[in-house]
Amino acid sequence: MAPNRVRTKTVATVGPACREESQLAALVEAGVDVFRLNMAHGELDEHLATLQAIRRVSRKLWRPIGVLADLAGPKIRLGELHGGQQECVEGAELRLVRGETCAVAGQIVSNYDRLIDELSRGDRVVLADGAVSLTVEERGDEFVRFRVVQSGTIRSRQGINLPGVKVGLPAMSVEDRLHAVWAAENGVDFVGLSFVRAPDEVRELKALLRSHDSKAMVIAKIEKQEALDRLDEIVAASDGVMVARGDLGVEIDVAYMPVAQKQIVATCHRFQKPVIIATQMLDSMQHSRHPTRAEVTDVANAILDGCDACMLSGETAVGEFPVQAVEMMNRIALATEPLLRARPPQPLDDVQQIEDLHRVTQAVVYGVQFIAGQLDARIVVVATHSGATALALSKLRSHVSIVAVCESETVSQQMCLYWGVTPLIGAPTRQSDQLIKFIEGWGLRDGCLSPGDHMVLVSGIGLVAMGHNMLVVHEVVGK
Repeated sequence: MAPNRVRTKTVATVGPACREESQLAALVEAGVDVFRLNMAHGELDEHLATLQAIRRVSRKLWRPIGVLADLAGPKIRLGELHGGQQECVEGAELRLVRGETCAVAGQIVSNYDRLIDELSRGDRVVLADGAVSLTVEERGDEFVRFRVVQSGTIRSRQGINLPGVKVGLPAMSVEDRLHAVWAAENGVDFVGLSFVRAPDEVRELKALLRSHDSKAMVIAKIEKQEALDRLDEIVAASDGVMVARGDLGVEIDVAYMPVAQKQIVATCHRFQKPVIIATQMLDSMQHSRHPTRAEVTDVANAILDGCDACMLSGETAVGEFPVQAVEMMNRIALATEPLLRARPPQPLDDVQQIEDLHRVTQAVVYGVQFIAGQLDARIVVVATHSGATALALSKLRSHVSIVAVCESETVSQQMCLYWGVTPLIGAPTRQSDQLIKFIEGWGLRDGCLSPGDHMVLVSGIGLVAMGHNMLVVHEVVGK
């Protein structure tokens, strides 16, 4: 496999439209780097079958593939409405009552019994992904009376968003904890934490995973104003971040959404953490072979903002054209990435240190960008233990492709999320001369290297504990 000509990674959600092994393989061939398992839908047996199919595809294609288990989180939802749905007319009244089922029209119920107790007069409540908006006019012991300020139709089990309202729900439900343990025990590479509000919630999930001997990276999903208020702390505590624009665009003023996206991405770069942009990226491709011009522009701008990956949700999970959606994502990236410029190295004192990255290694990483640029090197090769050096190289956004080799299968799969990094399996990692020979032969066969090309190897000679302190420049000789 050649280094990705497309540097921006693609995350694809698995669902009925792509669950079969042949369909998963087609998506990988089209450009998927990480598959997302949406734990809010489906049973664990079903997710296990999907995970096993992904691992088989990975072995057959001789290519690492990451897997993200996305926890549902403390999502507040409507209960069963009278007749299954309710028409909300602007200016009309609507009542929230306790219970799981509505007996009459004009009433709604919630799966969160304490919602009535935690709302106050003047609070705004948003239903059906922003389609309907209500204002609290009165709260009693057993009911809340709303006024409809934005009309629309609501249906049973749809989401309830509470912009600016602090609720007492825990970060993880009992079911979320069971799903996290399942992910740990089955070797999932990433676990997404929904509706993050504070850094302690991220640390709690990390502790749960580590207690089950999992090295899974925790991806904090930014979906609430509370997360934006403590963004630096949450990014610092996490292993990566997802800009989950669906709920975030309802929880905050939608007009502020593009600004928030840029703020989150910039913060992730400052802390050197991978960041995924998600929700409605190519939404129209669920039912069309071609995206709208606005969607194409949205994906391109996410890439220009500096995201590491773009995520497809319904486009691949339930859409009619999952492969075409992935191919389009890669086409947009291919057209957009030449506009990106390498990031100028910051002084070491200004960089938020990557966990497990030695200070000497950080300095060597800066030197790699300069030397590779001067020599017009074709690839940079890094032999890594934890993936930290590959992530540091990725965050420089160099024009040179990064090839990473690692003895750990899990780390190789996690590096699938890093912008511009191509993880290889089967390469010797302990002897630099053997690694150079392996990469040279591989590159010549693949066509990404030619005689006379330069490649730069970042490795270590053991003088610095856990540090990459050796930089080797090799000129490809050929056969």
